Amino acid sequence: MPSHAESSLEAGLVALKQGNYQTAIAQLEPLASSQGNDTASLQAQVGLVMAYARIGQIPKAIALCQSLTVSQNPQVKEWAQRALTHLTARKKPHKQSTNSETGFVAFDNSHSNNSQVTAPSHKKPQKTKVTTVSPRNSTAVTPNGFQKTFIEKPATPSNGFLGAGYKQIKEFGIYWRQAKRAKVWQPLRKPSLIPLRLLAAGTFIALFWVLREILKFAMEFINFTLVKLPYLEPLQLLYSDTTHFLLIVLFASLAVSPWLLDWLLASYGQRELSKDVLNNYSRETGRVLHRYCQQRHWPIPKLRILPVAAPMALTYGNLPHTARIVVSQGLLEQLTDDEIATIYAAELGHISHWDFMVMSLVLVVTLPIYRLYQQVSAWGDKTNQILRPPFTIIASLCYGIWGLLTGTALWLSRLRLYYSDRLAAEITGNPNALTRALLKIAIGIAGDVQKAEQTSWHLESLNLLMPVGYQQSLSLGSVAGHLTFESVLMWDHLNPYRHWLAINNTHPLIGDRIQRLCQIAQHWHIDTELHLASQQSLSQQSLKVTRQSFLLQIAPFLGIPLGFVFAGLIWLLWQAAFTLKFLNLKWIYEDWSFVTGCLLIGFSIGMVIRMNSFFPEIKTSSLQADDLLPNLLANPSTIPIDSVKVHLVGKLLGRRGTGNCLAQDLILQSNTGLVKLHHISWLGQPVNFQDLIGRQITVTGWFRRGATPWIDIQTLQTQSGKTLHSPHPIWSTVLAVAAQAWGAYIFLTG
Repeated sequence: MPSHAESSLEAGLVALKQGNYQTAIAQLEPLASSQGNDTASLQAQVGLVMAYARIGQIPKAIALCQSLTVSQNPQVKEWAQRALTHLTARKKPHKQSTNSETGFVAFDNSHSNNSQVTAPSHKKPQKTKVTTVSPRNSTAVTPNGFQKTFIEKPATPSNGFLGAGYKQIKEFGIYWRQAKRAKVWQPLRKPSLIPLRLLAAGTFIALFWVLREILKFAMEFINFTLVKLPYLEPLQLLYSDTTHFLLIVLFASLAVSPWLLDWLLASYGQRELSKDVLNNYSRETGRVLHRYCQQRHWPIPKLRILPVAAPMALTYGNLPHTARIVVSQGLLEQLTDDEIATIYAAELGHISHWDFMVMSLVLVVTLPIYRLYQQVSAWGDKTNQILRPPFTIIASLCYGIWGLLTGTALWLSRLRLYYSDRLAAEITGNPNALTRALLKIAIGIAGDVQKAEQTSWHLESLNLLMPVGYQQSLSLGSVAGHLTFESVLMWDHLNPYRHWLAINNTHPLIGDRIQRLCQIAQHWHIDTELHLASQQSLSQQSLKVTRQSFLLQIAPFLGIPLGFVFAGLIWLLWQAAFTLKFLNLKWIYEDWSFVTGCLLIGFSIGMVIRMNSFFPEIKTSSLQADDLLPNLLANPSTIPIDSVKVHLVGKLLGRRGTGNCLAQDLILQSNTGLVKLHHISWLGQPVNFQDLIGRQITVTGWFRRGATPWIDIQTLQTQSGKTLHSPHPIWSTVLAVAAQAWGAYIFLTG
């Protein structure tokens, strides 16, 4: 492309993005009429269609779209046909706004990055839809489902139409295939609910056991403190067994969970959602709720809404008659009619499978603790630096307890979503709409994090019950404008060790869920929204390398069973020596505490074996640039041990103050998306990581591709030269040495 054509195209697209449509038209019209460069001409014509539509010149937009329908480029042709359908359908003599007529979404030129979209004609005229978009990757969806751009997959610079202008075009949005639903479909084979029921029972037992141990530890600590203090006596009540009391409390909490959670979520602004308001956004949802509940002889669940911009949905209660389905304002505004219906159908699945009952109990237990952490953090932020440490300790303790209790429901939280996805597809006959809904929720969550420049309290505290986890949404949702969904989801459904690496995740891998939805669509003989690759796309050599890497990845945990084996061999050796009257070590091998020492030694050896591969030396010449991050995400055969040394520039996002004292909310906003950061503080550093939040920084560290991609930080450096070090290798060494020393002490002393 000649330099003047490239600059004109770029200037026109930038003007279009900023809402300067007349300027965009002036820049793009000469290029669109040019016959000398097909690539630039096609890109300019696409931009002109959008510009004409947004200023109300529908006839011009239609005429230009008709010429694009005969294009030799299949992507442009498909886009033009879809655009022409909506342009002609909207060219009617009723009074609507330009956006509603054309089905296009205007680009916002404000700092808030919000786009206003008029509701479709079947909705009340005063209703508007707000779609949050980021400056780099916009995914604003019109009410009728038409998207802003036609890009389906990235191309190399030499690949025809997309070529050199791909970066400019891809910033404008994401192409959705809009695959159809099944018109007639056979019911799916009913899955066995036994694993789900057993896991629900196991979750209740785990929650009870963890609560009992925490309560027992707290009571013993209080009495220990009272014994050590002068003039005070321990409380005999705190020596009693709390098993029966705790069981009574848990069952009572389960009985009142709907009303208790109503009260707790009222502090988040939860209110009733009327059916009329819901119908303004999705008429199909009302039909789905009525039909399914009538078949089951249930009353329709009570509908609630949270005034939150991020797309969220959750269900709680203890019986179908007391169930509540809660969605956020952002979900209603960012999803289309059929997509909203699939999310509600998935929530009905939780009620039908009864897993919502145990999850409601978990939320009843964890949400008050999280709110306490939130409140203590707020108090700590209001105090001066001298009085802040006690609040920091209490907030960290509350957050740790919240995380521990939340961890009891991780397996149930993952498994139940597979069942609800399946039922939602069967209820609606629309697995493709559910696929789009899951992806748009991820995009909306990432957009909300970018806009707020931190993870909101709502997202973190209610994450366990949401259809898509906020952490898995960060990279997936923000990189969507730079990489096709098929590419970024390859790891989720192709990596052979993905399930092992997601063992501590709250949600199943989105790629794995979408793969199952695609299989349902293929079973019903309908086209799929995404064309995901098959397992055969990974070569045997790649699988072999991954297997070796995986064994190295889990070396510290492999050291634990090896410690058992070592302890057994030691016991046999000592027994043989005692039998032969060669050596009497009965005082050691009869005290089984030496097994604990062997386990710690095995863990330490595994840490040492893994350390060099986990933290390779970083050299400037081997660093990956920021624009290669999408490629790192698209590699399906890597795991966290395959450390990629990176050097990224971007903005540091995260909570400020006491609420982020453990550095649990640190995110890098780079040019190509959001990446989770892991930081470990080091005492005595002159720079505090919280001083860098909101500033442009340069991150050097190790990129790791797991269920949630992240970067282990080596250094954070500001533009002014301030440098913060994160000594991950040092702390790993300290942990390994401490485990080795402790294990040896136990082993030698018995």
